[in-house]
Amino acid sequence: MSDGTMHLLNPAPFGRILPAMVTPMKADGTVDFEAAQSLAKQLVADGADGLVVNGTTGESPVTHMEEKVELVRAVKEVVDVPVISGAGSNDTAHTVRMVEQTQEAGADAVLVVMPYYSRPSQDGVVGHYKAVDSVAERPIIVYDVPGRTGLKVRVETYDRLAELEHVKAVKDATGDLAAAVEKQQRTGLAWYSGDDGLFLPFLSIGAVGIISVIAHVASSPMRQLVEAFDRGDIHQAQRLANQLAPLVHALNGDGYQAVMAKASLRIKGYLSSTAMRLPNIGPDADQLAKAEEGMKAAGLL
Repeated sequence: MSDGTMHLLNPAPFGRILPAMVTPMKADGTVDFEAAQSLAKQLVADGADGLVVNGTTGESPVTHMEEKVELVRAVKEVVDVPVISGAGSNDTAHTVRMVEQTQEAGADAVLVVMPYYSRPSQDGVVGHYKAVDSVAERPIIVYDVPGRTGLKVRVETYDRLAELEHVKAVKDATGDLAAAVEKQQRTGLAWYSGDDGLFLPFLSIGAVGIISVIAHVASSPMRQLVEAFDRGDIHQAQRLANQLAPLVHALNGDGYQAVMAKASLRIKGYLSSTAMRLPNIGPDADQLAKAEEGMKAAGLL
């Protein structure tokens, strides 16, 4: 598959608009699975055609294995769109266990982040994904986010990842559009933007959709943007991207995406508790005000 020749991109295998869903928590810090089910149903009703649970925005670094598994089960019970589970860590053996257990719980695919902090070699990166691929029964989405991993993955390494049986897609949060073009052309993998602010530019280079923070409250205009782009109405797509820009800045600008996503959901009335687990802290008054301002500027309130 990665012979260096040009390939047509795959259709969107997991949907076009996929919120990176927060994990609702009660005031005591326990996961609120009923609230998660309610939120999942609301997000789909608003226009999401896929959901990602147990990702960074879902506070995956501080939720436990049994909670991740139960969250997959709970969400799968109430929606009929693909449910992708984050299942990555910087420990390959732990990642393998997460993949095994979340796919057993019903995840339609697993989102596996590049191994972070330890900054492995390119061979180490491939070895990590080979280990995951060996136990995978569902598609693997590679998550490349160098701002969090401290790891730059070469184009040639993507060639090797694309040869693995279950690797089917990439969530690209590198911000490097030129490299993304080459990676898509060489591998034929389905490409998802991992950056709200680059959604339209990523569509323009062949991405099939987005795994998004702002989609918690903006799935409808984001879907309109995709539909405008698909029919060739670039001016309308650009207008919608510009309309959403204040919300992108409000929820992503300071790097507290999980906090700000919960703030926006509280303002929207979709979430009653904004409790989080340390080291994250739920939104304060200023953050709630910033989220509300961004939503108003984007025409969502």
